[in-house]
Amino acid sequence: MNPKFDGVLFFPVTPFTEAGTVDLDLLAQHVAKGVDAGPGGVFIACGTGEFHALEPKEFGEIVRTAVETVAGRVPVYAGAGGSIAQAKLFATAAKANGADGLLLLPPYLVEMPAAGLIEYTREVAAATDLPVIVYNRNNARYTEASAIEVAKIPTVVGIKDGTGDLDQVARIVRAVKDNVEKDFLFFNGLPTAETTQQAYRAIGVPLYSSATFAFAPDLALAFYNALESGNDALVDALSAAFFHPLVRLRDTVPGYAVSLVKAGVAMEGLPAGPVRPPLIMPSSADLTELHAIITAGRAVLSDALAQAR
Repeated sequence: MNPKFDGVLFFPVTPFTEAGTVDLDLLAQHVAKGVDAGPGGVFIACGTGEFHALEPKEFGEIVRTAVETVAGRVPVYAGAGGSIAQAKLFATAAKANGADGLLLLPPYLVEMPAAGLIEYTREVAAATDLPVIVYNRNNARYTEASAIEVAKIPTVVGIKDGTGDLDQVARIVRAVKDNVEKDFLFFNGLPTAETTQQAYRAIGVPLYSSATFAFAPDLALAFYNALESGNDALVDALSAAFFHPLVRLRDTVPGYAVSLVKAGVAMEGLPAGPVRPPLIMPSSADLTELHAIITAGRAVLSDALAQAR
């Protein structure tokens, strides 16, 4: 039941045609290229994949395409979330189309007490027998006590943090480890997680999602390997040249955490199409800056490889 993730976690974009429909052929190419690069898992139709903009039929087709393309090489998790009815519908569609597990995204819009969030998680988890990773972010914020209760749900196997509240997350990690008698997974789910992963590792969160992997797997893997091997010089160089500038650009426009990734995929030769409203694609000036950031990151990687010879 408990999945084993080893390496960078790949969150594909969802390619759309100019007419706005899902391009399943391009999606298969995108997923295949990513899996060939060597991720630890594929998280399809999640935040980077514009889960918020998908309807159930195309969601099922997206999950099935990813599962068939991955062909069992790594786990495939699919997004579910929104209203309780929608979350259950997407959970069962993920199961029907071969997903290995679910990433449970926050409920739609409403604020809720801890007891309500626990019940939401319990009901969605009960809709299938798939393992579930819950996402701690936005309006779905767990306390130490509610994290313990959710972690005790038999099919809940992990928690992914998108709050950035390291004090709270550290206490949740400790509370779950002390009170839940099963292996449990902890993930850093902040956008461009590489910039915070050193801090997350220090509080017991070893896994992280990488939006960068979707368009520059060489840079994502180089950072991951440098972090794992203790190559602080390369971690610092990649952070300074690539990851920190990427975050600064990302933060200039709401939604760029998704649309910059989709633009980067297109720059790498796969025309992933536009994002769906209410997101917008980057301006021409921002595309030029994104290209320069990627080029700078690869220059650092090239220098490091040359020095290693």
